[in-house]
Amino acid sequence: MIEARFHRRIDEIPEAAWDALRPDDNPFLAHAFLAGLERHGCVDPGTGWQPHHLGLYDGERLVAAAPLYLKGNSFGEFVFDWSWAHAYEQHGYDYYPKLLCAVPYSPVGGPRLLAGTGTQAKALHAMLVAAIHAEAGRLRLSSAHLNFAAAGDVAALADSDWLPRFDWQFHWRNTAGWRDFDDFLAALNHKKRKSIRHERARVARAGVTCEIRHGDELAEADWQSLHDFYLATFEDKGNYAALTLDFFRHLGRAMPRNVVAVLCRRDGHAVAGALMLRSSTTLYGRYWGAREHVEALHFEACYYQGIDYCLREGLAVFEPGAQGEHKLARGFLPTRTHSFHWIADPRFRAAIAEALRREAQALEAYREDLLEHSPYAIHAGSPPPASDTLSGEPSPFG
Repeated sequence: MIEARFHRRIDEIPEAAWDALRPDDNPFLAHAFLAGLERHGCVDPGTGWQPHHLGLYDGERLVAAAPLYLKGNSFGEFVFDWSWAHAYEQHGYDYYPKLLCAVPYSPVGGPRLLAGTGTQAKALHAMLVAAIHAEAGRLRLSSAHLNFAAAGDVAALADSDWLPRFDWQFHWRNTAGWRDFDDFLAALNHKKRKSIRHERARVARAGVTCEIRHGDELAEADWQSLHDFYLATFEDKGNYAALTLDFFRHLGRAMPRNVVAVLCRRDGHAVAGALMLRSSTTLYGRYWGAREHVEALHFEACYYQGIDYCLREGLAVFEPGAQGEHKLARGFLPTRTHSFHWIADPRFRAAIAEALRREAQALEAYREDLLEHSPYAIHAGSPPPASDTLSGEPSPFG
């Protein structure tokens, strides 16, 4: 008989057992990534993230799992429900705590319902959804949410009483089999191609050089610089920087070849940097910052270096961060991301469903407007105009 158990720390679940349930090598679902957040002061009740991880057990054998949190606020989620919380408050109800299936501070699409790839995966996905639903009811919570869903999650929640929601992010895909950066540029229209070359030349004329290193190739001073850059960006935007230097170092130790760092130097000194993660197919832009302003350096470090890396390494997808229409002009096309929301109160559920219907209409119109400004030339070999694939991301990288 399958039994659901909830864990206050992911370290209560053996790393090998958790990772065996991942259907792919998305780094954000790795036990090492999630455990690092908890061990190094990024995730705890004080930040509004109380781990409440779900495991399904056949006896003592873990057969399915989900990263689950009791949330005391909506910070660090990037699927925005502040207006829903405000409506609850106006009517004298508590929206928080709520139950959230997601990866903290990482609006990156990927599997949330972990059940491997075997023949029982679909049934186990349904059991995970049922267990989340039951736990929200047992705790008398306002709601349960699953953010940045992958295809298996979407299938498990389709035709259910969970409300679907979507948004757009800007992703680069090597659908045309480009061999190098010049090959990619050739697919763009003349204006965009010229603009990108101009931006790259400005960085070079400023005397800045960029190098890419993996986690096991970074010195202690590099980690300190990358974290300083991260802090500077958050302070500049007036946001709370939740990730600690110890967490950054942890990524380098525990996931060294998943870490991809862009270090930008002038006269031997690091002036800017970007921290990314990768899987076997995808590069994920995460955090960027700079000690001084250099024109177009943000685009070089966060976009062009990443595209170059993908082309060299044979990665098919680059998800560079959240939002940012400026990405469109640099070869990143709108890609649909998915979330699902179970609302306990039928009155609020109906009101939110109507709001989501109107939001979806506006988002579809927004996509059509974006595609009027596609950077790609219309010729054989150009990528499709946009993607509805089930992967995603937002972040301060944008």
